[in-house]
Formats: sequence, C-alpha cells, structure tokens
Amino acid sequence: MHGTRDGLNWPRAQALAARESASYIARNPASARLAGLAAQHLLFGVPMHWMNDWSTPFALTVSEASGARFRDVDGHEYVDFCLGDTGAMFGHAPSAVAQAIARQASRGYTAMLPSEDAAPVAAELARRFGLPYWQFALSASDANRFVLRWLRAATGRDKVLVFNGCYHGTVDDVFVDLVDGVPTQRDSLLGQVHALTDHTVVVEFNDLPALEAALARGDIACVLAEPVMTNIGMVLPEQGYWEAAQRIIRHHGALLVIDETHTISSGPGGYAREHGMLPDALVVGKPIGGGIPCAVYGFTEEVARKVEQAKRGAPPGHSGVGTTLSANMFAMAAMRANLEQVMTEAAYQRMFGLAARLADGLRDVIAGHRLPWCVTRVGARTEFQFAPSAPRNGGEAQAILDGELEQIIHLYLLNRGLLITPFHNMLLVCPATDESDVARLLTAFDECLGEMR
Repeated sequence: MHGTRDGLNWPRAQALAARESASYIARNPASARLAGLAAQHLLFGVPMHWMNDWSTPFALTVSEASGARFRDVDGHEYVDFCLGDTGAMFGHAPSAVAQAIARQASRGYTAMLPSEDAAPVAAELARRFGLPYWQFALSASDANRFVLRWLRAATGRDKVLVFNGCYHGTVDDVFVDLVDGVPTQRDSLLGQVHALTDHTVVVEFNDLPALEAALARGDIACVLAEPVMTNIGMVLPEQGYWEAAQRIIRHHGALLVIDETHTISSGPGGYAREHGMLPDALVVGKPIGGGIPCAVYGFTEEVARKVEQAKRGAPPGHSGVGTTLSANMFAMAAMRANLEQVMTEAAYQRMFGLAARLADGLRDVIAGHRLPWCVTRVGARTEFQFAPSAPRNGGEAQAILDGELEQIIHLYLLNRGLLITPFHNMLLVCPATDESDVARLLTAFDECLGEMR
C-alpha cells in the first residue's frame, strides 16, 4: 500500500469514490448531455485533452464565472479554489478588466502595431518587477520559448539547465527528468523527433553541488527555474539556496531566468522581488491579464543590450520569436487594467490573510485525523501534501503523489460545491474569497477524511 495512505481505511476510501462518482452522474444531467454532444466532434470529448484529467466521470461544463465562484450548466454554484490553476488568480472577470476589454471590444483587437496601452504596461512591469525592458507573448509557454531563443543567441551557448520535475508549459527543452539519476526525456512527450538531452541539462532542486558541477562545463546559456517548484507539488528552496545558486550561476557565466507564472502568488512583484533575487530574465504568464491569453518577459539592461545586438547582427528574416497576435490591443488593455487596478498591494494582503487561515485550518484538520501529511504555502497559494514534511526536490515530490487518493478527495469536494486544482492538491484564494468560503472548505475536507479513516 502507498505510504501516502497510512492512517486511511482504503476499502472505505474506494467505496467512497464509487459513491461520489454515482452522485456526480446523478447531479449533472446537463453536463452529461453536453459531454455526449462534445464527443461527436472534439478529440477525447473535450476542447483540450487534459480536461479529462479531472476527477469527474465526464467533464463539468461551466456556464458563468465571477469573483471566487462559478456556476455549471446544471445550476450548481461552486466556490473556486482552483481559479484556472492561477489563470484567474485575482478572481473571475475582475470588474476593472471586464470594463477595459468591453471598451476595447469596439476599438479593435489586433493591428500588428503598438496600442496606447503598450508603454504604460511596460513601465508598470519595470516598476513592479525591477527589470527595465519587456516583451509580450500569448502564453508563458511562448514567453519561455522566446526567452530561451534570445539567451542562446545572446550568449552563444546552446544548453539550458532545468530542475527535475519542473514545469514551464509546453516548451520542448524542459521535458527532461532524472530517472535513477540519469537525464531522461519524459516518456509522456508526444511526437518528439530529436533528443532533448543533447541540449538540456537537468539536476535536482536544492542540490548546490549538482548545480555547480553542471554549470562548470561552461556550455549552459541559462538556468530556467520557478523560484518555488509548483507543478509537481510545491517544493520550497532551502534556506540560503537561491543566494548560493545565483553566485554559482554568475560565476560560470550563465544567466538566470525566473518563471513567476505560479509564484506571482507571492506578492505584487512575484517571489523574486519579495525575496531579493536578481534574475537576468523573468517570465509571467496566465494571471497577468486577468485570464485573457497573454504573457510578459523582461530582461536586465545588460541582457537586453546583448539581445538587441544578437538580433541586429543576425541575417534578415524570421527570428523564431513572436507571433502575429502577441501584444494585441485586446490583451494590452486587459493587462493594463489588471496591473493598475486589480493586482494591488491591498488585494495581496487580503489574499495572504485568507491563505494563512486556510493553511492553518488544513494543518488542524490533518492533525485531528492523525495523518502523516503536511501543508505548504507560498503567498496566496496553499497545498497539502501526502508526506510528513515538504519534499526538498522533484524526485521526492514525485514519490509522494497519489493520483487515486487525490481524485477521491477532489470529487468529494466538488460534489459539495468546492473546486480545487486537479493533478495535485493546490488551492488558491482570490480577493473575492471570504472567510466563510475557507470555513466551508475546511469542514468538507474534515468530513472527507473522516469518511476514509
């Protein structure tokens, strides 16, 4: 039996799963009907195949979403602690963003030219994140992909270093794991036709000797990292890790790229600004425009000049960077409203208080059931993990994942009007979340664990 299940009555848990699945089917006839229609023309029956990875027997169809809540087509209302896995971190349809895109809707969407929002957005990004030069993309995947291309060109080096278990969207270069200590192309990656390990180096997070040894070869253009690993379950940097890691990276002439797409939960300037890190480049994706598809990436003065030099010194033609819709007028309007009016210090302080209450409550519930689990929090982002203490690297985080147990808990909560993130056990709060929502989540979580004891 999985160590993650210590303290649980697994036959009872499996019976609970069957009961909750039957309850979901009975409660959601409209979603079932729409899922049947979708199966006629959508691959895998959903707009994106991973929408089947939720705990539900068939996809739940959303009819509307606002603030911390959404409603499904069967009329059920949910408190949303997933929030689009950070895409709606500041709530669904924030009023300032909704008003901005409504104004823009009659003024054009895209023109392949700057809009009047471009300069103010760039200035605010520079103020907030401390990097002076910025560019735009449609997703963090694109932004990370573009940054890697720019930095390889700027440094003349071809390799990238990532951490085992990392996630940076659909960037090909990052799908390399350590398997029994050996860098291995992730076997779930479809259609890959060249060996990623030729140009990607992977080490464990929090392992300074491994980082030093990898960088000492002198062929790595940049280290691409989340400051806190989030997608395999949260993995926090150990005390002093990033201070030492940054010294090592600089010493060996590599650059540091910080992906704040999830860790923007740490504060208005992200984790790096909150903790005094000095990255050479920074990426933020899905939450930056309030849920509208867009992303940003910024460079230091020194790196920006090298990037410009690389472009100006290259032959004319397509650089492989940018798409036609990047920095479109619609996205720029959304980003400006979100940055100036939604992602405020006051909003963060409210979210931090709620997240602290949530994290403390989860710890109390887990302790009350005498389960060997822990709770980790990064600003507005909280996660419970199936281990006595938080994992220190991606390998440890992978070992404690238990998809079957996760799905039982997730479906139990969903059937009681509470949504948390699939794939692992992450919960977000937004400015519209309130104390009663947190209390309701904790009560349902307590009852769920009680049924599996």
